[in-house]
Amino acid sequence: MPKLVDHDQRRAELARAVWAVISRDGIEGATVRKVADEAGVSIGGLRHYFDSQRGLLRFAAEAVATNAGARLTEHLCNEQPGMRRAQLLLEELLPLDDERRVEVDVWSACLMRARVDRSLDGLRKAAWEGERHACRIAVADCCAVPPPAAIGDELPRARLEQRARHLHIFVDGLTLQAATYPRELPAAEVRRMLRAELELVSGSAQAKSRKG
Repeated sequence: MPKLVDHDQRRAELARAVWAVISRDGIEGATVRKVADEAGVSIGGLRHYFDSQRGLLRFAAEAVATNAGARLTEHLCNEQPGMRRAQLLLEELLPLDDERRVEVDVWSACLMRARVDRSLDGLRKAAWEGERHACRIAVADCCAVPPPAAIGDELPRARLEQRARHLHIFVDGLTLQAATYPRELPAAEVRRMLRAELELVSGSAQAKSRKG
């Protein structure tokens, strides 16, 4: 009988191999052969998943989106709305440990490639919308209002939507800075800066409520 392959398990194993190669050799040094060697499989065994560096990058970026999405969903299911949940959600987008640093490296490379590779447009757009959705939920949690029901839904008031836009830009900037200058921005400092930004969002909401 032919051997049955658990494709979900195989994808997870290959994703770990991709992370290891990228962490060691960088994006440009990650080749199909190196991933095959890391995973202990033949190059032919990878063809179902990717057969070129372009396909490898797409596979890696899709794995980033899947992994980050699963972590965000876990927080949404297990945490009550509030400042703590907002902090935990947005921390999943930041390079706070080895796994998330590699994810940021992969995603940054994907964004750069998307400028010349239109096949990545859908993935790029979906990730942007997902990040904006996480920022909208974080603002809603900080301001004690109901979060948007679905990705693409805006917050109920224009000023809250504006805060979500600003928070999205802040998180993207913090991600880039922390990934580029890890010594100057260690994990503890990144967490502190994110907390301070969320406190500003929460404080401005309370001030607006008192004036109203």
